Amino acid sequence: MKLNLLSCESQRPDKRAIANCITEISSNIDAPLSIELTDFLLEGDPIAIEVADKNFSSALRSLRKLAIDYEILD
Repeated sequence: MKLNLLSCESQRPDKRAIANCITEISSNIDAPLSIELTDFLLEGDPIAIEVADKNFSSALRSLRKLAIDYEILD
């Protein structure tokens, strides 16, 4: 499944927690790339990631905990 991460609505976003979450839930993103993508997300640019089907519900839960708005693409 593909997700489009739109923005982070948190007052004080935890950059490290967001990067770790992206690394854990995505099927093809490593730690350095997740840090770079986190920077883009916090600047207001949407990013697209692919999530394994078996981790999909836990991925959505993790994103909600971090106050990240997302849309499901596929």
